[in-house]
Amino acid sequence: MAALDAFDYKEPACPLCDGKDFYYPDPDAPAGRVPVAQVIDKLDGLLAKEDNAGAKRLLTYWAAEAQALRDKRGELSVQSEIMGLARKTGDRDWGMAAVERGLALIDALGVGGLVSAATILLNAATTCKAFGDPHRALALYARVEAVYETQLPANDLQRAGLYNNKATALAEIGRFEEAQQLYARAYAVLEQNPHTEPDRAVTKLNLADLLAAAGQGEQAVEEKLKEALALLDDPAAVRDGYYAFVCRKAAQAFGYYGFFRIRKELDERADRLYAGT
Repeated sequence: MAALDAFDYKEPACPLCDGKDFYYPDPDAPAGRVPVAQVIDKLDGLLAKEDNAGAKRLLTYWAAEAQALRDKRGELSVQSEIMGLARKTGDRDWGMAAVERGLALIDALGVGGLVSAATILLNAATTCKAFGDPHRALALYARVEAVYETQLPANDLQRAGLYNNKATALAEIGRFEEAQQLYARAYAVLEQNPHTEPDRAVTKLNLADLLAAAGQGEQAVEEKLKEALALLDDPAAVRDGYYAFVCRKAAQAFGYYGFFRIRKELDERADRLYAGT
């Protein structure tokens, strides 16, 4: 006796559909979706208060929930946020696990040629660089560049992010001239967009580090630091959570180079913003 087929005993869910999903359900189909927009909104609120521990709990929960729901796209978004937070907190194991999972999800979904996925690859590359693997970072940046250079306008801010981050990886392995050229390209893109003072300040800080590593002398380094501070002092700069984050980053840089008064002032500026005052 022949085995019964599902068509022999199931009733169609809908008389207007072909019955494929009903008779032969995809075992990998999502059982639900992660509310990505709401998760990111909640995450932004926690980061605005510098509640990194709360942010980690939030992302850990939703990464597990996405896996339970088989929501690969939702999980990919969550893993990308994990990469960024792990860099901020210095949590190497958590961050690199997110990189590996994120890359696997991009391959599984077959979306590596999309700008949205390339942006997650950029995040993964920056995480690799932050945790001591600039060569792997550069390989990932090449994948990002192949997408950005063909699909984004010349003045798109995402290009500036790519150039800045790729430059830091190049500088780390001593390719200073290439890095300096990329910083210049990043700055040129930023100048074409409004309210980019904090990002331009970060570029100047990166240039200061590059010049120091290349042995260009204290005067050249101090000049870039002063330019960074001028950008942070610019009245046009929007004083929000991201500005506070950049102030904290800049404070560390000024402290490293011995400008302790400026470090204190920038830290206090960040404290006030995080406290909402």
